[in-house]
Amino acid sequence: MKNFFKGMVTNTGIVGEVLVFLWQRKLWWLIPMVTVLLLFGLLLIFASSSGVAPFIYTLF
Repeated sequence: MKNFFKGMVTNTGIVGEVLVFLWQRKLWWLIPMVTVLLLFGLLLIFASSSGVAPFIYTLF
């Protein structure tokens, strides 16, 4: 299991470090919240830099 986490950290960078930090501190209940916030942030970045923005804005 340790090798899995080490591989995840090297492949995902800061996001992996945050997830490993939460896992080691036994804050499993925070992992879904952090994941949703990251996905929402990626959606906002994608919406502001593409031609799909008008369609995404209608969702909100």
